[in-house]
Amino acid sequence: MKLAVVVGTTRTNRQSIKEAKWIHNTAKQLNDVSAELIDLADYPLPFFSEPISPRFNQNREVSADVSKWLNEVNKYDAYVFVTPEYNHSIPGVLKNAIDYMTFELLHKPTAIASHGTVGGARAAMHLKEILSESKSVVIPSAVAVAGMSELIDEEGNLTEAAKTRPYGGPQAQLDNMLDELKWYSDALTEARNKEVK
Repeated sequence: MKLAVVVGTTRTNRQSIKEAKWIHNTAKQLNDVSAELIDLADYPLPFFSEPISPRFNQNREVSADVSKWLNEVNKYDAYVFVTPEYNHSIPGVLKNAIDYMTFELLHKPTAIASHGTVGGARAAMHLKEILSESKSVVIPSAVAVAGMSELIDEEGNLTEAAKTRPYGGPQAQLDNMLDELKWYSDALTEARNKEVK
């Protein structure tokens, strides 16, 4: 599985980067998985303002910045989108990046990792709806972190407080999500390869 872990905010002092590093560090240890961290801060995009939906614009022309983002996101078999919760939803920069996509996520699995006061539950719910419209397969398992500053350090390592949480804590949640994502990725990659033949 070629996995992209997408950092869904560019805000100063963002906490999402810690969650994304933790996910990336864990995923890199799995068999048959290559993982890359994709930071939206490295892909500055103007506000989406194309006159026709990208899916239906046969004469679409995009800027170099947009082309760089689309080419990068298209490389992967599976995705984890990491989002904070801003005003009960996802950051505008993440929605904007997704709005530029056409069929880059078609028949590919995505997972959602969120964080915030209630684990980013409302942002995760909105993102699930948005990604499903992108023709992605949003898997049932997710990761929701409340109290990020106490649980994950700047390098993406779990703190002792996180390790002592009941039921395996956040690591068990992440391991389960990545296992499920890998299952969907393997199945959907095989199905997509059959379509190409």
